[in-house]
This record gives sequence, structure tokens and C-alpha cells, in this order.
Amino acid sequence: MDIGPIVLSIPIFFILIGVELLVHHFTKKKIYRFNDAITNLSCGVTSQITGVFMKIGTLALYQFLYAHFALITIPVNWWTVTLLFITADMLYYWGHRMSHQINLFWGSHVVHHQSEDYNLSVALRQSSFQTLWTFGFYLPLAIIGFNTLTFALVTAFITLYQFWIHTETIGKMGLLELVLNTPSHHRVHHGRDPKYIDRNHAGTFIIWDKMFGTFQKEEETPTYGVTKPIDSWNPVWANFDYYVNLYKQASETPGVMNKIGVIFNKPGWRPESLGGYQPIPHVEKSTYKKYDLLPSGRVNYYVLIQFTGALAITSFYLFTQGNYTLFEKALLSMLTIICVVNCGGLLEKKRWAMPMEMLKLVCIPALYFYFFQTSTLFLTTLGYSIGSAIWLMIINSDITNTNQLNSANTTS
Repeated sequence: MDIGPIVLSIPIFFILIGVELLVHHFTKKKIYRFNDAITNLSCGVTSQITGVFMKIGTLALYQFLYAHFALITIPVNWWTVTLLFITADMLYYWGHRMSHQINLFWGSHVVHHQSEDYNLSVALRQSSFQTLWTFGFYLPLAIIGFNTLTFALVTAFITLYQFWIHTETIGKMGLLELVLNTPSHHRVHHGRDPKYIDRNHAGTFIIWDKMFGTFQKEEETPTYGVTKPIDSWNPVWANFDYYVNLYKQASETPGVMNKIGVIFNKPGWRPESLGGYQPIPHVEKSTYKKYDLLPSGRVNYYVLIQFTGALAITSFYLFTQGNYTLFEKALLSMLTIICVVNCGGLLEKKRWAMPMEMLKLVCIPALYFYFFQTSTLFLTTLGYSIGSAIWLMIINSDITNTNQLNSANTTS
């Protein structure tokens, strides 16, 4: 199955984000920040791009186990699909919970929690590597005898369900709160306040948290994000920042067993000789500031146009990737990732952002000609690149003059 339910749902995601942006506009509530939302979506782009390669391996492993080790062959009907959905949702809970309890796993899942806002764009902020650590929780389903296609569809719908709960525009939902995961329950999960950390891991059914002792109802408004903010708009760095710090921490920790403990124990673990487990820091809401670098409006408009182009390339790639060789997939993946990384670099006024953006603008017409070999499309993309390069030179001073970078932070 080349095009899954999640890829097919991308237009719906953006329509709903558009609706939430209208709420943002008319209610005057600060639900979105441009720089944060672009980074959330950029992480989603990189996750989907790398997911093309991840899916090949994970589903192949599932199919291998199903084909050779399944205890029985379970027929596909309404009640077996319902049973699979409930069972897979419980396994999702445990995989998600362990992603918060094991440092190695948390290093990938942390990407989803880095945003200091809470809106529908956060739902798309996903890790490029989490599947490596959590897919194993689903493998018993193959051995039980649930076929691969049904499994892939059911787990995709568990993921799709969770999109709408990433919002502050929906309050508590009465009786539904007793059984289902709701925006209120999931806001708790994204809170970095000590009382909210490692709570409400459910996918669809909140009953798992209530059964296994990890439920916390929403009381005061959560402070969103992680205890050590990443302070970056770079989607690739978002995937590696925690692992770089984890490597440094393990390297500086004496003793082989202690190094292993750093990797496999809960985040914040330290050996007793280094002070033991580090408590979760309290959040002082009155003084807490979000990371909020603010370049000029001209830079924002340029980034918006370039990111829209990156989304077009991503959508084209995801809907047609079955037609290309591995080398061609790698080319499109590289181009897309460069596009979104450059957006983050421009928003942060990084010194490498200008030359990397110019390189991207040179590569776009060449790659389009390679894939389509039509003069019309080549001339169109060439015109796009030339126009973008001229625009980039006009706003060059806004990007290279770091003194103009407004690091005024907004109060949570």
C-alpha cells in the first residue's frame, strides 16, 4: 500500500489548521506563532519523508512474522477489526509510556513535545526515528495472527484519531472524558509542569491510563514544552539535539553500568555518586518565557512562500513515491529536507542560511528537469528560483544583520 490513510488525510489536516487559524484571528487568542508552527510542520515533513523508508522495513518485519510465526489466521470482519483496534490501542499506550520512561526512546519522542504552543500543528510535529523504538510493541499482533494490511490500516486510524485532540479551542467534553482521549486529557500530556509530566499516554481510549495508574485530569492550564527547551527552529536538529546531549551525559558518567543506566533509565536519572535522580523543575508561570526569535516580516513572508513550495514537493513525493527508484527517492528526500531546514535557518538568521538557500534554488530547476524532462516545467521552476533569488537578495540585510533579530520573548 503506497498511499496510506495518513497521507490521504494531509489536505484535511491543513483545512482544520486553517479553521483553527480563523479562530485564532477572530478570538484574538494567541494560539499560533508563525515560527513555532513552521517548525512543527517542518518536523512533520521530515517525519513523513523518512517514514517512507521506515515503513518498508517495519511492515516487512511484521509481514515476515505473520507469514512464518502466526499462531492462527484471523479472518477480517467487524468484530476482529474492533478487537484489533482495542488491542493495538493498548499496545500503543505501552509503547508511548515507555517512550517517556526510557531515555533512549525519549530521545526520539521528545520531538513531539518540544513545541511551547498547543495547536493542531503540534499534532504533525513528529519524530523521524520513533518507529525504531516503538514498533516492536506491535509485533505480538503478527504472531497472534492479524494480517499486515489490516494492522497497517488500524494503527493508521489510531494515529489519525489523535490529530484533533491537539487543540486549546475545545474544552472538556463531559461523559466522553470517561472513555476517550480528549483535548483536555492530551493537554495534560503535553504539560511540562511536574504534576503533568508522564501522564495521559493514551492514544484513543483514556481508560488505559485509568487502569494502569497514569491518569491526571486537567486542572490549571499546562505550560507546554519540555523541561530543557531546544531553542531552535531547525527540524533536523530537533531530532538530534537530545541524542547529542545524551551522548555527552553518558560519556561524562563514570562506570560502564552507569553509562548504560543513563541510556536505559528514565530521563533525569543520574548515579547516586552524581546526585541521583534529578527532580522535575518547577515552572514559574509569571516569569516563564517562550523561545520566540522574531525576524522581520519580510523574512517571514519569504519563508512562508518557500515552505509552501516545500509542502508541494512533499505532497508530490508522498503521493507518487512508488514510481521512483531508491536513488530518486533519496534525491527528493534530500531536497525536501534542505527546504525545511533552510526555513528554520532563515528564521534564526544563521550564517549558513543564505548560501544554503541559494544552493537550493539552483538545485530545484535541475531536479525538476531530471524527473520530468519537460522544458515548460523547467522554465517555470527556473523562473521561480530566479524570482526567489532576487527576493532573497532584497531581504539579505534582514537575514545577515543579527543585530536586527528581535529576541523578545512572549509570556506563556
